[in-house]
Amino acid sequence: MASHIVGYPRMGPKRELKFALESFWDGKTSAEDLKKVAADLRSSIWKQMSGAGIKYIPSNTFSYYDQVLDTTALLGAVPPRYGWTGGEIGFDTYFSMARGNASVPAMEMTKWFDTNYHFIVPELGPEVTFSYASHKAVDEYKEAKALGVDTVPVLVGPVSYLLLSKPAKGVDKTFSLLSLLDNILPVYKEVISDLKAAGATWIQFDEPTLVRDLDSHQLQAFSNAYAGLESTLSGLNVLVETYFADVPAEAYKTLTSLKGVTAYGFDLVRGDKTLDLIKGDFPKGKFLFAGVVDGRNIWANDLAASVSTLEELATLVGKDKLVVSTSCSLLHTAVDLVNETKLDNEIKSWLAFAAQKIVEVNALAKALAGAKDESFFGANAAAHASRKSSPRVTNEAVQKAAAALKGSDHRRATNVSARLDAQQKKLNLPILPTTTIGSFPQTIELRRVRREYKANKISEDEYVKAIKEEISKVVKLQEELDIDVLVHGEPERNDMVEYFGEQLSGFAFTVNGWVQSYGSRCVKPPIIYGDVSRPKAMTVFWSTAAQSMTARPMKGMLTGPVTILNWSFVRVDQPRYETCYQIALAIKDEVEDLEKAGINVIQIDEAALREGLPLRKSEEAFYLDWAVHSFRITNCGVQDTTQIHTHMCYSNFNDIIQSIIDMDADVITIENSRSDEKLLSVFREGVKYGAGIGPGVYDIHSPRIPSTEEIADRINKMLAVLETNILWVNPDCGLKTRKYAEVNPALKNMVAAAKLLRTQLASAK
Repeated sequence: MASHIVGYPRMGPKRELKFALESFWDGKTSAEDLKKVAADLRSSIWKQMSGAGIKYIPSNTFSYYDQVLDTTALLGAVPPRYGWTGGEIGFDTYFSMARGNASVPAMEMTKWFDTNYHFIVPELGPEVTFSYASHKAVDEYKEAKALGVDTVPVLVGPVSYLLLSKPAKGVDKTFSLLSLLDNILPVYKEVISDLKAAGATWIQFDEPTLVRDLDSHQLQAFSNAYAGLESTLSGLNVLVETYFADVPAEAYKTLTSLKGVTAYGFDLVRGDKTLDLIKGDFPKGKFLFAGVVDGRNIWANDLAASVSTLEELATLVGKDKLVVSTSCSLLHTAVDLVNETKLDNEIKSWLAFAAQKIVEVNALAKALAGAKDESFFGANAAAHASRKSSPRVTNEAVQKAAAALKGSDHRRATNVSARLDAQQKKLNLPILPTTTIGSFPQTIELRRVRREYKANKISEDEYVKAIKEEISKVVKLQEELDIDVLVHGEPERNDMVEYFGEQLSGFAFTVNGWVQSYGSRCVKPPIIYGDVSRPKAMTVFWSTAAQSMTARPMKGMLTGPVTILNWSFVRVDQPRYETCYQIALAIKDEVEDLEKAGINVIQIDEAALREGLPLRKSEEAFYLDWAVHSFRITNCGVQDTTQIHTHMCYSNFNDIIQSIIDMDADVITIENSRSDEKLLSVFREGVKYGAGIGPGVYDIHSPRIPSTEEIADRINKMLAVLETNILWVNPDCGLKTRKYAEVNPALKNMVAAAKLLRTQLASAK
């Protein structure tokens, strides 16, 4: 019985790649230094899998930024603005596409399906000339082989690549991206030929778009693509991998009929209905890669249940054709539980990070082969029994409060137009009010203070004094820049979800449970293991301290329940919506305490609401109903004069605009500039939005500083589709990843642009 891993985390157990990337971008280390760190990490990963007994070990899943961007480089599909003139794509061009540079903006970044990972969206059109411009896949296969590890090279499949792309600027939005299939297949053929020549016997194509609702034309593209590659693939075993959801029946038929394909990989954790399709009809003589170990969560696998599933599948396809696998890449989990020294033993026994999931995969494969490790399986069963019976998981008062939510839609009593009038009388803001999203740069000194406080190296008084000094600096800077609605900069927070989770019951935290979000950006998701409640106020102290430093409105800054849920590792013993309602009640308590303390503007970020949207249309309405309801619960009890803001970023919002309206926030700030102002198209199409709205005027994930004229041009585009009295001016997202040398001039230009437009609008009356 064989075993397989779809993909593996890249950052390293202690975020080694993150620090190497940032050092390289800052000019402190060379390209060779960066490459050495990367090579050491790859070597360690391959040897770890090989040592654990994994048969099918992936290569080319490592990336300096993102696997879709790697595919863009592979195909030489570099947008003209980056000035690439051919040849092997180097770091300058690669990172300019990812991050922008001093003269040109970055490519669009958006969420990878329904995860918190981001990818760089390819920009394609009929004029793009494709060429084999990155030999990374072949180089990494050879690198592993030289270490004595035979790997399965992984490529983003040709059809998924095109379906995840967008028409380039200036290309008609109706342009069929799939019409480029015949243009990219020759490059794929070159890569495949090189891999065969290097000795590869297997190749994996990731085609995750097969889990979406695809039309017959899109499904036919898969048939055409693999028919076109069939002769080149001859002599190779070919695995087509899917993940994140069930494969629809029509897509399953297409997939299992593809020419030249030897094996099919399915997510049997989030795609449990796919089991029925497999049982109904699985092609004889083909391999089934059964993804029974969850690649998206950190709970220990229920080994007994997985063995039962695998034994049933073995009777259908034969043990010699069944491969035990992860449900998707382990990129979405933390790296190694061994590094967690502060988790208590009970909770730790319930968990499995990427390194432990490799062991689970191999243990399942051995069990099916008749070599079951009784001790390992026994410890696993004991851990599951412990979790089910642990008193720390259940809080009857919380469950009762959540159950009482039924029967109300928790809307504010007054409509948004009347509320905005009441708020304007109190706040007295100018037209086109300026604000930022919440965080300001997290300096080395600030991180040191937090680190030393957690390590008990400085006292609480010293910590509070240092944080207040940082807040004072941020407040003073915003006043000097003449920003209208201020933020305190969040110096007390390392992460917007972790900060709240640390103060809520039912959460556990890791020391090194980092997960890549994009590029060098890593997050440390909390673990929700039990019922959630708020023992005491979480932000009131810092928000009131900040408000006392200024006469201008100071936003109270909270993370919303849906985002806390979607950016955590969530318990699987109850429906997600029940956990979300519990979090919503906790945030509601905080909102009402902030209002009582005199905070008149409260932002409840729901950056991840769109991210959690199910991948199948039939499941969207139910999710949006409870997600939007959860947000409304948080603020349904505040006065009309209290202005509720929310924020969303880096997703495609146009398809859920009615649900955004239904959230009934007073003001929404939303990412816009990096996605080529895609958001504005929904308003051009006639959608009426009556609440305040601030589409981002510049991209904060790039070091590039936009000019006043560029920002003013963006605001004018917004004014063409939005009413003047509802438009806000703000960046795309929070500023924590930027440096003050970038933030200060960018915000100065933003405020100048707003003032310029105010003057022009006043003179036009």
